[in-house]
Amino acid sequence: MKYFQPEIECMSREDIRAHQLKHLQRQVKRIYENVPMYRRRMDEAGIKPEDIKELSDLAKLPFTSKQDLRDYYPYDLLAVPKKDIVRIQASSGTTGKQIVSGYTRGDLDQWANGFARQLVAAGGDENSIVQVSYGYGLFTGGLGAHGGAEKLGAMVIPTSSGNTERQIRFMCDLGTTHLACTPSYAMFLGEAVQRMGCRDQLKLKAGIFGAEPWTEEMRKNIEEALGIKAHDVYGLTEIMGPGVSYECGEQAGMHICEDMFIPEIIDPDTGEVLPEGSFGELVLSTITKEGQPLLRYRTRDLCVLDYSQCGCGRTHVRMKKPAGRTDDMLIIRGVNVFPSQIEEVLLKYGEVVSPNYQIVVGRENNTDTFDINVERQPDYTGDAASVEALLVKRLRSQLGIGANVHLVDVDSIVRSEGKAKRVIDNRKLHD
Repeated sequence: MKYFQPEIECMSREDIRAHQLKHLQRQVKRIYENVPMYRRRMDEAGIKPEDIKELSDLAKLPFTSKQDLRDYYPYDLLAVPKKDIVRIQASSGTTGKQIVSGYTRGDLDQWANGFARQLVAAGGDENSIVQVSYGYGLFTGGLGAHGGAEKLGAMVIPTSSGNTERQIRFMCDLGTTHLACTPSYAMFLGEAVQRMGCRDQLKLKAGIFGAEPWTEEMRKNIEEALGIKAHDVYGLTEIMGPGVSYECGEQAGMHICEDMFIPEIIDPDTGEVLPEGSFGELVLSTITKEGQPLLRYRTRDLCVLDYSQCGCGRTHVRMKKPAGRTDDMLIIRGVNVFPSQIEEVLLKYGEVVSPNYQIVVGRENNTDTFDINVERQPDYTGDAASVEALLVKRLRSQLGIGANVHLVDVDSIVRSEGKAKRVIDNRKLHD
């Protein structure tokens, strides 16, 4: 078994907790002294840095939300002078004021360690050739994967996203062994590889895919299309980008880098910390980040933490693949619906329908309309009506609500080279 930093990745649970407490206490003191928002909120709650005596005291501290990053945009959450910030990254969101996060040189080094751990867990080493097909720029994907690959000493091909045929030519000609991109773009590349008939020229061994939700069925489709093992990676601009947690060869959840972050699971409605093994909202505190550290950041991702021993030998807790996001959840006719639930059903019928689908929600006569467009497979020539009827039945069983399913022609749904746009909500609920 190979590790990038074995002394950290395999430390005992007792040592992990001791490390976390030491760094949490230092971080809370530093934040209190340097970030006015936190100092004010802690004062209002009657909490001082010296009150953090054990890890459970973390629950006494205030939450941080994405709205806070908008309200204190751009620099008011920095814990260091601006001269110490060497990079700004920003969210890829399209609604509301964009959020930014400042990184010091030390932060970039920590981030590179996190993604390098992922690469090694996916079978990478200094001889690997890593093609980074995440977008570069303000989005954390491209530069995050790039930094981790360089830290490992691997060769990096910084293709960014787009120009798919060139991407595939580079894979074939340069001998790419590891691909990093969004799962929807990996599917797009897989389709193009099949179309170009060059699958036997690929030397790919593994893929590292993140930045959007994807199901186990989609994983199987990607692995079959590209002949690889597909690994999940998790990150978010506000915390660190890809490498906050990563999947090992066991593929039984993503190991959170607990030397850098303390995870909690809370009830998203009450904010109460839930017992170990509970399903709820993931909250992360950055205990080593220098530039823009965050305490108890509400990720809005819904998952479970698994503290059981992993077969890979790593001891850091695993987060299960998020089942959805509290802010991605659709409420349709009073029923909570997550896009991942729909994808799970559709991908069970991969011989008939492709992974390319779109959910369209509208409103007519004060009633929600719910349509799902899904592309047929290129070689499927059967009865569309029977397929639609079957999917309607299966989706009603899964969701508890009826949807209109439309089997549409191949390539009729616009492809994305970044994050896939799966949901179109035309209800204008906030006007």
